[in-house]
Amino acid sequence: MNEKSGRPLDGELTLINQYTRREMTEEDVYVFSIVLCDNEIDRDFERFSDEALDTLKSLFEGVTGVMDHVPSADNQSARIFSCHTEQLQDQHCSDGRIYRRLCARAYIPKSEGNEELILSLDSGIKKEVSVGCAVKKRICSICGEDITSCHHIKGKNYSGKLCYAQLCEPVDAYEWSFVAVPAQKAAGVIKSYAQGGEMMDVEKKLFNSGEQRFSAEEIEALAKKLETLRQQAAQGEYYRKKLTDDVRALSAAALPELGKETLDFIVDKMSIEQLDDLKKAFEKKAAEKFPLKPQLFRNRENEKNHNMNDNTNYKNI
Repeated sequence: MNEKSGRPLDGELTLINQYTRREMTEEDVYVFSIVLCDNEIDRDFERFSDEALDTLKSLFEGVTGVMDHVPSADNQSARIFSCHTEQLQDQHCSDGRIYRRLCARAYIPKSEGNEELILSLDSGIKKEVSVGCAVKKRICSICGEDITSCHHIKGKNYSGKLCYAQLCEPVDAYEWSFVAVPAQKAAGVIKSYAQGGEMMDVEKKLFNSGEQRFSAEEIEALAKKLETLRQQAAQGEYYRKKLTDDVRALSAAALPELGKETLDFIVDKMSIEQLDDLKKAFEKKAAEKFPLKPQLFRNRENEKNHNMNDNTNYKNI
């Protein structure tokens, strides 16, 4: 069957019906392909390890898609019924490694309410996607340590080597979303066709067409703008890291019963403004638990009694 028609391929209805309450037919569902994520360094200066992609393959099967990472029941739009990883031997990442990606097949029930979404997919309006998942480790590409605790900054070059976080050991995949601007540039809905038993990416031909879209002046202006944005991103990342470190340190005093994994899960999802608010709240809580005394505070009565015995000066710390 032709995948471009939105009809399920041979054997896919069986996979889809694992997730349905009634037996669905070819006429009941619209099926499409997605690139969920890959091993390229993304806009956030992070990349999934090859092993992480293999783990995510099983974690994303059966996961629903939403819009803009808003996890509400009304916002659910599609469900993944199969995943696979693929390696493109003739395509390489920016750091030279062979390009690998995690692909999925998803379905949408055909209904009046979904006609607009299906049209948006067919017309290429709804295309880009982003994944929501949790990983155990974020390894610094420079020192090999946890990037949340080392001093390196994502996006900055150290002796000609780019600093980024390698995402390792996924533990959960909770959603994928249609978004306007994904962190991973190649993530999104793809259209493909069968040729010689292999699935060929039509978009890849477009990207390799060599078409010149910008003038030399425009390219130079864009390069300067990109460098400015990278510097601003590096500064923002440094400030965020400092805020995060402060929050972690204060949480031990303000809320010691809060586990490290829970705290990491919370702070990783917070904006800079939210981290700043949390830091202030922790500072207030810590101050209530451990009120500070002036460094030279003295008990006057004790001082009086002591001074009767000798002339030594003491201070409470």
